[in-house]
Formats: sequence, structure tokens, C-alpha cells
Amino acid sequence: MIESARGYGLYKLQAVMMRRLLLIFLLLIPFNLRGAQDDFRSYWYKGKAELTRYSLEQARYGEIHKGEAVLIFVTEPFLSDKQVKDEKGRSPNSLSVLKLNLTKKFWTGIYPYSLMTSIFTPVDYKKTRTLKVASSTTEWCGITYTQLNFRNNGYQATSHSYFQDEADQDVSLKSAWLEDEIWTRIRLAPETLPVGDVEIIPGLQFIRLAHVGLKVEPATARLSKEGNVNTYILQYKNLKRTLTIHFDSTFPYAIRAWEERVQGGFGPDSPMLTTKAVKTNTLLLDYWNKHNNADAIYRQKLGVKEN
Repeated sequence: MIESARGYGLYKLQAVMMRRLLLIFLLLIPFNLRGAQDDFRSYWYKGKAELTRYSLEQARYGEIHKGEAVLIFVTEPFLSDKQVKDEKGRSPNSLSVLKLNLTKKFWTGIYPYSLMTSIFTPVDYKKTRTLKVASSTTEWCGITYTQLNFRNNGYQATSHSYFQDEADQDVSLKSAWLEDEIWTRIRLAPETLPVGDVEIIPGLQFIRLAHVGLKVEPATARLSKEGNVNTYILQYKNLKRTLTIHFDSTFPYAIRAWEERVQGGFGPDSPMLTTKAVKTNTLLLDYWNKHNNADAIYRQKLGVKEN
């Protein structure tokens, strides 16, 4: 009886301790979340963009070409119905997005390539998917342009190209992950990145350079951590391509580098090459106000080339 009473008393004590620990845990959650939200607001809503320059080695035509990439992250108000920037600020359809302008410039022989992709992901990503991605490629042969809009629980794609087999296209795609939104999701909530077997729409820059069809592809993804660096690897099953992104494991989850293993030319026998980009310079700047000749000093601070 004495042993039974002692056991029961120990059980009650453990139960009380568990309840107290649970209460402390529940009380701490709002403060932790509030701190994370404060960090996010203080970094992304200070009226400046994050500009990061990367040295670039770009695979193209079976060779590696030197160049540079710049990632421009900034928050802005966005109209969810028209899917353009809210410049007047009076619409009930306005929401906050994290926008990324991902740019690349490199030379192939005598002529240059200029690529830019704009990604618009709602800061409140739990309510709706990435709303829009637009991408253009400009080189001396001509221009291509592709745009994805999230409507009716799917992506409506419009594409224009000077290549005969691509020309003008309108394509409807189901609501799969976008490779292009991986970049913004890293900055918003990397713990929510898709892992395991995924269905994903490849990055629009890859689609244009590889001249492959715009469709949902099967892939596998994994997220790992070593020290203070996270690594996200996306490997396509039907495409000879693997994308690897390295980023800080703590807020604001800055992107350090990335690699893209892909066929560097055209045809089944073209060699596998690796595009690489490594961070060199970062600025927090209201660049839209820096458009005078005297502001050219910021190009030097960012490390971007003159051509």
C-alpha cells in the first residue's frame, strides 16, 4: 500500500510538472513568433532593397562563360487581381509581396546575353501561392518573354519567342511548385521548402536557354544543414539537371551561392557542365532613388561591371 501510494504521488507530481512545462511552452510561443515578426519587419520594411552581386560562370554552347548575376529582393504592395504593383494604395485587393528580380549577364563570343526573372510571392504565403513570374532573355539573335499568372487554382502561361518551334504560346498548368519561387521561399520560410518527391515547373530561365517545353516535371528535393549553411538540392528525374542553392541557416537567410548542373550544349551527346554563382557584394539601398550620374558610386560598391 505504501509503495502504491508513493507511486501514485510520483505520478501526480509528474503530471503537475508536465502541465507546468506545457503552460510555459504555450506562453513562450507568441513571444518567439513576435520576435521573428519584428526581425522580418525591421529588415524587409525599412524602405530599402537588398542588392547582392555574384560572380557567374555560365554554361552555354558547351563552354563556361564569365559573367555576373544580381539578386534584388524587396517588399512592395501588389494587386492580387491585376497582378501588378499597387502604386496608388487604395485597393482592397492589395497585399504585400516579396519580389525578386534575378538578373544574369554574360558574353558568348562577340555577343552578350541579358536575362531577368521577376518573382512575386506573397509575404503571407500561407494564404495564396506565388502570384506571378515574368522572365525575359535578350541577346543579339532576339528576345523571348514568358509570364506565369496564378489564376483559378492553376498557372496560366503566356510565352513569346523568335524561335519557330516556340513562337507564341498559351499554356494552362496545374498548381504545382515553381522552381522560381524556391528563391523567395528561402527568404520567407526555408523550413517550408518542398522536400522528397515533388512536382515542379522548372525555372523560366532554364526553359528558355534549354528550349524545352513549359510543363510540370517530377523531381526530388532535399534540404540539409552543415554548420551555419543550409543547402537545398533539386534534382529533376526527366531532365539532366540539378539545382543546388546554399544559404545562411539564420535570418535573413541570405543566399551565398548556387550551382546548376546541366547539359551545356544541345543534343544528347552534349557535355554536362556546371553553372556557378558566388556572392561577392551586398547592399541595402533604395536604388530607385539612385539614378543620377553621381549615384554611379553605388555600382562600384556593389561591384557590378560597366558592361
